[in-house]
Amino acid sequence: MLEVRAIHKRFAPDKEVLQGVSLTVEPQEILCLLGPSGCGKSTLLRIIAGLERADQGQVLLHGSDITETPTHRRSVGLMFQDYALFPHLNVAENIAYGLRMQGVSVAERRRRVEEMLALVNLEGYANRSVDDLSGGEQQRVALARTLAPNPTLLLLDEPVANLDRLLREELLEALRRILKHLQVTTIFVTHDQEEAFALADRIAVMRAGRLEQVDAPAALYRRPANTFVAAFLGFRNLLPILEWRDAYTVCTPIGAFSLPVPSAARSATGFRLLIPPDAAVLDSAPSSATYVPLVGRVIDATFRGSVFRLQVALKENEKDDNVLYFEFRTRGREVLPAQGEPVQLWLDVAQLCVVQEG
Repeated sequence: MLEVRAIHKRFAPDKEVLQGVSLTVEPQEILCLLGPSGCGKSTLLRIIAGLERADQGQVLLHGSDITETPTHRRSVGLMFQDYALFPHLNVAENIAYGLRMQGVSVAERRRRVEEMLALVNLEGYANRSVDDLSGGEQQRVALARTLAPNPTLLLLDEPVANLDRLLREELLEALRRILKHLQVTTIFVTHDQEEAFALADRIAVMRAGRLEQVDAPAALYRRPANTFVAAFLGFRNLLPILEWRDAYTVCTPIGAFSLPVPSAARSATGFRLLIPPDAAVLDSAPSSATYVPLVGRVIDATFRGSVFRLQVALKENEKDDNVLYFEFRTRGREVLPAQGEPVQLWLDVAQLCVVQEG
């Protein structure tokens, strides 16, 4: 549905913001551009929207080159994190603004506004001033205004960044439901991994103007392409590989581990072993043969509501390579393991994977 071909963009001779980015988006897909501040994700979104001009490359929509097409002729809907609502217009007038610019009749505008208000669960808000709305309500009005003209492509830049965590989670659920109900193809930008996993069908991780990995959320989490992607997703257990015994077995500073699948990466340099934080079980030994025991000492324990996190040293030496970070379901537990307490873990080797450094 959308194709971005080899996009380059510089803002200064020595500052290349995008370096040959190529990307495709399928009809009705929700794609997330995820990455740290300054990686080029918002610039790429603005180029797709027509708000910025690429130095090189093409943007194609339904196979037609729209690289030079003005924004207002691209049939794209844009929503930014500040919402940009018009304070002198009420809710209904804000939602109807794009329809009025398109010359839609008064009766059709009224019908469409009512439909959008129902969609974003704001029935009865038509005559309210936008200044009287909460942040979450303003976000819903901005979304309704963006969707009212039936855009071919919806572009969202940090759409819930200004909201508190609980409201953000509620609106992300509502947003995905609305987008799937309308079957609108969507690209959104965020630096928040949880937002990306909650909303996207696929995630494109960016770094320094390049794409590092494009994958479904579960595949991205379980098989990050390299240590940058893994670290950006929050993985901390990235152990050096000291040697390979065979295609299945790697030796690390805390011991040897058998991999679930053979690896073609048989070098002791340039690769690391990734142990996900949820790969271990505490308190009781699982019956599965894929679990192996680990014995360590608690360095730190942190309560996080539904989960708690343990920092565990597997040797007396607390060097980084000997310390692992794990996350467990609380399950009613009120007392966490104490600092310095010995602990028995069972590690699921089926969840281990080798990632390339970089």
